[in-house]
Amino acid sequence: MSEKNRDGKRTARERLAVEREKQKAAEKRRRALIVGASVVCVLALAAVGGVLAANAGKRGKSGSAGPLVVPSGATGKDRLAIPVGKASAKSTLTVWEDFRCPACKAYETAYRPTIRQLVDAGQLRAEYHLVTLIDGNQGGSGSRHAANAAACAQDAGKFRDYHDVLYDNQPMETQDSFADDAKLIGLAGKVSGLDTPAFQKCVKDGTHNSWVEKSNAAFQSGRFSGTPTVLLDGKNISGDQTMTPAKLKQMVQAANKA
Repeated sequence: MSEKNRDGKRTARERLAVEREKQKAAEKRRRALIVGASVVCVLALAAVGGVLAANAGKRGKSGSAGPLVVPSGATGKDRLAIPVGKASAKSTLTVWEDFRCPACKAYETAYRPTIRQLVDAGQLRAEYHLVTLIDGNQGGSGSRHAANAAACAQDAGKFRDYHDVLYDNQPMETQDSFADDAKLIGLAGKVSGLDTPAFQKCVKDGTHNSWVEKSNAAFQSGRFSGTPTVLLDGKNISGDQTMTPAKLKQMVQAANKA
């Protein structure tokens, strides 16, 4: 082999090594972002009583959350899950999330492309449970208002797109911007066909507020440590420090091959 060829191969190997180090660093930053942000959204078990009391004081103008109205197509125990994807998918990703939670947004940023790909391929079904953790921790009612609006979007068959819009426009955790129904309705304009009189009425009336509160109560009863809490086929994978979008994809594909 000529000296020139040896130098060329050595340079290619060096470039590959540099690229691998860049990928490792990027993956490490993504994991750190999710783990770091999760600290903000942790629910201390000792504070559960305080969270319940805080949420109880943040209901509708009449002092009541109103009758329990389940969103169209909700499924699972007590019909508290909003499904995305085919019921025939062999794997199910269960996500407990709060639209005000920065760790939930970090998870969305890192995992959304992979989850969408697997759902669209019919390999994965996602089930979303909506939580009002930040309302209890920070005060306000934006988590509940946003969750109700997302349930209204589910009624219109637009949950996934509106779900993504809410995270893409998430305010700072200390800002209760989602408590403003006008803002939530304005964001619906980013989803084709969602901003209708029916959607607007659903948001303004807080149609699904009681359902959201019941979902949050189920989260507390489950004694989960914080949001996002993510389970794959019933196994909690939230604490797996080795989890990456690529690993999640491999696990789902392996389940589909089994």
